Amino acid sequence: MSLFCSTSIILEKTKELGAGTGVCSIVLAALGADVVATDLSEGIKLLEQNIRENWETITRNEGSVKAEILDWNDPCDKPLSFDVVIMVDIIYYLRALEGLVRIILQLEATMIFCCYEVRDIGEPKIAQAKFFEMISPFFNICPVADKELDEILDSQSLEIASIKLENKIVDYRVESADILGEKIIIDVGKRKEGDKFNLTIIYNTGERCSALQFLKAEQTVTKKKPYLFSQCQHIHARSIVPCMDTPSVKQSYDAVVAVPSDLVCLMSAVTIGDPEEVGKLKKYSFKQSIRIPSYLLAIVVGLMEKRDLSSRCAVWAEPTVIDKAFYEFAETERMLKAAESLFGKYEWGRYDLVVLPSSFPFGGMENPCLTFVTPTLLAGDRSAVHVIAHEISHSWTGNLVSSANWEHFWLNEGFTTFLERKIIGKLEGEKQRQFEAQCGWEERLMSAVKEQFSDDDQFTKLIPNLQNRHPEDAYSSIPYEKGSAFLMILEQELGVSQFNEFLKKYIEKFAQKSIVTDDWKTFLYEYFSDKKNVLDSIDWNNWLHDAGIPKTKPQFDDTAIREVVALAEEWMNMSDSEIMNIDNSKYLSLSTLQKEKVLSHLRLTKKPLSHAKLARLDEVNQLSKTGNCDILSSWIQLCLKNYWEDIIPLAFDFVTQQGRIKYVQPIYRDLFLWSESAGRAIELFKKNAPSMHPITVSVVAKLIPK
Repeated sequence: MSLFCSTSIILEKTKELGAGTGVCSIVLAALGADVVATDLSEGIKLLEQNIRENWETITRNEGSVKAEILDWNDPCDKPLSFDVVIMVDIIYYLRALEGLVRIILQLEATMIFCCYEVRDIGEPKIAQAKFFEMISPFFNICPVADKELDEILDSQSLEIASIKLENKIVDYRVESADILGEKIIIDVGKRKEGDKFNLTIIYNTGERCSALQFLKAEQTVTKKKPYLFSQCQHIHARSIVPCMDTPSVKQSYDAVVAVPSDLVCLMSAVTIGDPEEVGKLKKYSFKQSIRIPSYLLAIVVGLMEKRDLSSRCAVWAEPTVIDKAFYEFAETERMLKAAESLFGKYEWGRYDLVVLPSSFPFGGMENPCLTFVTPTLLAGDRSAVHVIAHEISHSWTGNLVSSANWEHFWLNEGFTTFLERKIIGKLEGEKQRQFEAQCGWEERLMSAVKEQFSDDDQFTKLIPNLQNRHPEDAYSSIPYEKGSAFLMILEQELGVSQFNEFLKKYIEKFAQKSIVTDDWKTFLYEYFSDKKNVLDSIDWNNWLHDAGIPKTKPQFDDTAIREVVALAEEWMNMSDSEIMNIDNSKYLSLSTLQKEKVLSHLRLTKKPLSHAKLARLDEVNQLSKTGNCDILSSWIQLCLKNYWEDIIPLAFDFVTQQGRIKYVQPIYRDLFLWSESAGRAIELFKKNAPSMHPITVSVVAKLIPK
């Protein structure tokens, strides 16, 4: 604000666009300015409250602040006359530019002061460049250069001991960034953008390190040694290391890690040589030469054995489960070769898997060179290999081509889900690909919209607004399934073979870069310049920016799904006496995925099932005893939806034994919402929380009714 003081502008009429909390308007008024703070109608209540609470400060120098509603898209016939207009942190979204520029051109102002910081929302770089391009014919643009630039790193609960610049101690300060942790602001002297220098930071991770889970020996399968693993996605890398914890920044890394000599250490990198014995420790060296976003930093330490699957693939696991893992993931090299034939060369050298303890919160995590997987995949029948196909696909989309921020997460997960099913189609046939895609639409997408959120929830948009929100608040199947379905629509409109070639060129063009949706869309139009009319016919706004289920859906081969629906409706329409005469022949004839979808279909229909019917289905099909966690989870959810008390003990046992969010989130949600189980479920969660992963705890805690 010193700029305004030094130029005496504070005594003139000032208007702020997109005032938000109103802090800038309030400060200017406190310095003597007469300010009109504007924002959308939904922001006015907060703005007025802040003005009231700071009124004494505002009027101290005879300044004033008035709040007004201003929607940049509303018509405005008369000129807006002000001496100074300020715009602070509002240029992030391409969709907002047209209205903003229109308002600016109607302003009669001697000066417009614009400032912003780089944020992980919207399309900041593209939007800011486009904004200045749009206004440059009408204004003289004078950049206000920073005399000095500080180095700002993200942090969360790190205990900083010292920071050195080129081996000399420098000053720094730590500022709170609310839900995002802290900012470490380092005085690096007179630097300009692009300067290179060496920082050495001595620190400890804090007790609240959300990226790491330390397990006691008794929490592992072998129960012999402690275990450690990381999970940095989405913004937890900052709790391990000071960094620019955003997918818009990529970096290579080298690491040296010392661990007890009877344990193994692995990272999301290639191991260099053999570990060095140092007393009772082993020192491991790692190198990741390809630049990656911070969320792909990964480490695991534990009692593990290795089985080679091919010359470039291996699986690691605790000794008691290594044989199961070797059997389950034997087809990894075959899937990797299929992926290369579809998407191009695999660039990462090694593709290893490590089976983590049951508290791992996800099905898989695509850490480069070392995919983390949940033990729930060890079903004994290789029925969960689609998860490996998904993680392999991330080697191209997500890891090589990354979304620049979490609002564009669908560029990672929607593309990867689409590519995963391309691999399945190549290996198992197009019918299976179509079946899995249709299940994704009719179960996972519908469930996320109808059960996890609601039709008008902004988190059901393909590109949600995450300003002032933790990215994990929006985590769901939406970016996976809505994104994949959108790509399937484009494939069907543009042609399968043509779209396959586009995917390869897209990956080539943006490899090792971080992009936003507009980058992809622009390249799509460039590549299919001869089919512009086809692309123009796509309802882009509905797919990218509207909440809920899209208006159109892909055309599916529904052969396999018809078998699922037929059996589900047969069971649903039977009377309690008729159900007593069924056998398990029809159910056993289905594939594993079809079996799970039968139960999901029953759950998503509104027609209730009697407890007698549920008991008979369980007796005949042994649903409560299945070793497949997808089937068991769907069965438990179906029974909870129908308020069958007999399922509560199994539900409690399942969420205690398994930590995968895909399972525990919906089951805990249903337990919390049912009066018969709510109290006991909350107590169970509190008891289990210390042994659960921090991310899982955070997700489940938000489900407890207030």
